[in-house]
Amino acid sequence: MILFSSPCEVGFLAKNSLSLSLFIEYLQIEKNYAKNTVHGYEKDILDFITFMNQEGISSFIEVTYSDVRLFLTKLYVKQYSRRSVARKISSMRSFYKFLVREELCIENPFTLVSLPKKDHKIPSFLYQEEIEHLFKVSDLTTPLGQRNQALLEVLYATGIRVSECCQIQMSDIDFSLGTVLVNGKGSKQRYVPFGEYASKALLDYISKGRLALLEKSRSTSNFLFLNFRGGNLTTRGVRLILSKLVDQTSSTIHISPHVLRHTFATHLLNEGADMRSVQELLGHAHLSSTQIYTHVTKEHLKKIYMSSHPRA
Repeated sequence: MILFSSPCEVGFLAKNSLSLSLFIEYLQIEKNYAKNTVHGYEKDILDFITFMNQEGISSFIEVTYSDVRLFLTKLYVKQYSRRSVARKISSMRSFYKFLVREELCIENPFTLVSLPKKDHKIPSFLYQEEIEHLFKVSDLTTPLGQRNQALLEVLYATGIRVSECCQIQMSDIDFSLGTVLVNGKGSKQRYVPFGEYASKALLDYISKGRLALLEKSRSTSNFLFLNFRGGNLTTRGVRLILSKLVDQTSSTIHISPHVLRHTFATHLLNEGADMRSVQELLGHAHLSSTQIYTHVTKEHLKKIYMSSHPRA
């Protein structure tokens, strides 16, 4: 739903809403993009529409290359990160490409703009000793402790995204094969294996803790992970659980669901897994998304070399 605060903005948006609505429909139906992805595109375009309104540009067809440069200058003044600027350029470039295709616009003013180089941050991950310490924190005699242990084991065993984890249904788990059906970005599905530690923690949680949590809810649920009221566990809930687990360890490490995902990938590569297999397990559409982990593994190999080679 598109919301604007002032009457001026509402009137201005009405003139351009058809183009935006058609593009959103295109992303949802033809491209089959995930809800969050579509929302990201919509937000970026609405930000540009706000800029157009401020600059007195009445329609998309009037936008010139100079206007685009001014828009980017304002983003830099507001100290947007390179990644955010690159995303907005990419969103607008795709939007205008659609408008040109539909003959709603003559040219794409964003084609001449180059994407800023992204900051290549080395992903954070946990060492083996740190992750093992986390597995010893949960009180396995309580329903919440059983759930937390199963959650931690699944995230580390599979490397799935927190949003994917929260969407797991009971019917998605196959204990005989040791796999879980994961619904990833863009409605793409993949089977991800999990090991005996995750299997044991899941069975313990499902047979005891989950049943106890479900009793607190007045309705039934097919979702695997439940909150303390028996409802579906949210992504925010998962982050709070992980933060509490770290607090219990009295550790200074920073942990998030994505850190566990990074840890999963890094540990696999350190033990000799090939890049393509890790890419498939992570659900990355492009190998370049997985290659960031090679920076971490190179550091790992360098440490081994420096500590082991006689002439290092």
